[in-house]
Amino acid sequence: MTRAFPFCLALMLGWVSPLAFAAADPVQPPPAATVWMAESELSGTFGGKTIQGHYASGAQFTEIYRADGGIEYRERSRQYAGHWSVQAGTFCTIYQSDPTGGCYRVRQVSENCYEFYYVARTEFDAANDVTIRPSWTARAAVADRPATCDERPAV
Repeated sequence: MTRAFPFCLALMLGWVSPLAFAAADPVQPPPAATVWMAESELSGTFGGKTIQGHYASGAQFTEIYRADGGIEYRERSRQYAGHWSVQAGTFCTIYQSDPTGGCYRVRQVSENCYEFYYVARTEFDAANDVTIRPSWTARAAVADRPATCDERPAV
């Protein structure tokens, strides 16, 4: 079984995170010399913050990462609640009332611009290295300061 199989199964069953599912472009790998954010950077950057971002399709979303680990996701008419965590260098968003969710490698593109790359469906998968090749999913900025993102992904 390839590492891509769990992602494909999750996609077919509709279990892939809103971040992973909304990307309209084909799977895009990260740039060759990608430096992923460390666990302490992920928690420090996103914990207690709100991000606003967009997918390759142009769809926009807002995600609130509460300091207590809770999460609120909003995109058009979709809203989810759940929790976020950092597992084995990935940033995970897991939703309570919806089977979507996932774990992402995150790359800081500029001062306040972050790209999210889907790698695992669950926190367990991320912690146990049951991951797929990182694929670009979304670009976002922390909402309490000016965004420094370009219009297009860097991939």
